[in-house]
Amino acid sequence: MLSRLSLLVLAVTLPVIAHAADRPVLNVYTHPSFAAEWGPGPGVKEAFEKQCECTLNYTVLNSGGDILQRLRLEGASTPADVVLGLDTATMETALQTGLIAEHDRSLEALDLPIDWNDAHFIPYDWGYFAFVYDTEQLPEPPTSFDDLINSPDDLKIIIQDPRTSTPGLGLLLWMHSVYGEEAPAKWAQLNDKILATTQSWSDGYFSLFMNGEAPMILSYSTSPAYHMAVDKTDRYQAVQFEEGHYLQVEVAALVNSSKQKPLARQFLDFMLTPEFQTHIPLKNVMYPAIDLGDDLPGVFNRLISPEHTFFLPPAEVAGQRRQLVNDWLDAMTR
Repeated sequence: MLSRLSLLVLAVTLPVIAHAADRPVLNVYTHPSFAAEWGPGPGVKEAFEKQCECTLNYTVLNSGGDILQRLRLEGASTPADVVLGLDTATMETALQTGLIAEHDRSLEALDLPIDWNDAHFIPYDWGYFAFVYDTEQLPEPPTSFDDLINSPDDLKIIIQDPRTSTPGLGLLLWMHSVYGEEAPAKWAQLNDKILATTQSWSDGYFSLFMNGEAPMILSYSTSPAYHMAVDKTDRYQAVQFEEGHYLQVEVAALVNSSKQKPLARQFLDFMLTPEFQTHIPLKNVMYPAIDLGDDLPGVFNRLISPEHTFFLPPAEVAGQRRQLVNDWLDAMTR
C-alpha cells in the first residue's frame, strides 16, 4: 500500500512528467564543435527552450561532411528537422538532395562580408580559413603557400580530409583559387609537409595540434581569439598569407520532411538574434552573422585581416568538387 508521502510525491511529479512528455522535440543535426559543452550548443539550447516550450535535441555527427552524408542515406525518412553545420562549399550539394526546404525568413539582420539572399540556407557565422601556428615551436612561420611548400623538410602541418571536413574542402578551394590548374602539382609538393590528415577539425586541433604533434594546422583566422580571451595566452596565432584567404560562411536549413516545421522556422529566426549570436564569437570562435556592436569581444580586433578574399559561388563549388577531390587524392598517393 502506498504511503501518504508516496501519494503526495506522485501527485506532484506525475503532472511534471506528463508536461515534459507533451513538449515537442526539435531535432538538429550538427557537429561536435557546436554541440560540445564548451561550444555554443548548450547556451543556445537553454536560451531557445526558454521561449519555445520545446526540447532542443542535438544529433551530433563527426563533421559537416557527415551531416550531408547522413541526410543522403536517410532521405525523406530522416528524423532531422534542422541541419546546422553545412557551409557555402556544401550547401549546393545538400540542396541537390531535394531534402532542403525554403526558409521564408527575413535576412535583413545579416552582417556578412558578402551579399546574401539565398532562399534555402541561413548563415549563423563566418570566417576565413587560415593556418594557425604555435609561436613557441615555430617563431617565424611561412607567410604564403609558396613559402609553406618550399619550407624545410622538418616543418610539418595538420590538415583535414576534404571528403569529410568542411575546412578540408575549404583548403582545396583555397589552393584552387590561388593556383588554378597548377593546384594538383602544388598539392604533390605539399604532401611531404603533411603530418596527418584528420577526419574532422576537432580531431586534428585538440588531439594533435594542442598536444604539440605539429606546429601548424589548418583552422580559422578566428581561432586565436579563444586562446587569447579564454586561455589568456598569445601562444597560438594565425598566419596572414600574402595570397589572401578563403571565406567560409556556415549555414543552417530546414529539412523538407520535418514534422516540426513551425518550430524549426522559429529556431531559424532565433539564430539571427543576439540571444543566439552572442554565443558564437568565443564558443564557436567565428564572426557572428549579425552586428553585435560592443558585445563582440575585444580580442577580435587583434585578429589578422586578410587583404584579399577568395570565394566561389556554391553552384560553382558543386560543379568542381569531385574533380578537385580526385586531383587531391591523386597528389596524395604519388
